[in-house]
Amino acid sequence: MDSKAPHGMTTDTLITDFSRVYSDQGFDAWLGERAVRLDLTLLEGTTCYCDPDAGRRIHLAVAGRPERIHWIDSGDYHYVTKLLTDSHVAEPFTLVLFDNHPDDQAPEFEGVLSCGSWVLAMKEENPFLEEVVTVGPGGARPPLDVEGRAVWISVDKDILSKDEARTDWSQGSFTLSELEDMLGKVMDGCARVLGIDICGEFPPGKGGSPEDQRINLATNIELQQFIENHIK
Repeated sequence: MDSKAPHGMTTDTLITDFSRVYSDQGFDAWLGERAVRLDLTLLEGTTCYCDPDAGRRIHLAVAGRPERIHWIDSGDYHYVTKLLTDSHVAEPFTLVLFDNHPDDQAPEFEGVLSCGSWVLAMKEENPFLEEVVTVGPGGARPPLDVEGRAVWISVDKDILSKDEARTDWSQGSFTLSELEDMLGKVMDGCARVLGIDICGEFPPGKGGSPEDQRINLATNIELQQFIENHIK
């Protein structure tokens, strides 16, 4: 697993690259020296389900890294949020999740972390997690009162309509403007942002078209710029 960053360059963005989708889009090139790319393309046992060996390897790869903005590929790898928070957070925190799915289902296979069970696993295993606030399933818009709290923010772009994101999962109907309004409320209102991750790409290897990549690239650039301007 190679990590590529310019010598002496300070960055605050990490790409966990499972499918090369960010290179296919051009987002990797757009970020340039502002991001570190962690090459996980040859790691087996990661798609939708993360086997224990792969989980250990990813955990070791991200542990101790300083970046707070994380792009984690398609929703198939959303479980990386658990691995990031396990390795980065050592204080009470609230997870604020923007997702068209709650991702808190019981695992299909015992001991195997999945993209649909990682929130439940966090609730059961992370001693620092105090609350999960989930925006998106069924159009849910719970209160976002996080004043005085440390937060970790996780965004799956499947919360957005297909006009503004293309994913390989069923999607919601939120606009990008609505998502940014909510993100801004959380980032501006909390005590501090411990980290933020974003998933929801549509890799060409799973059927994503050039048009899908164009739409996702535009949304990714907009979100990166918005987050850089608000994270504290």
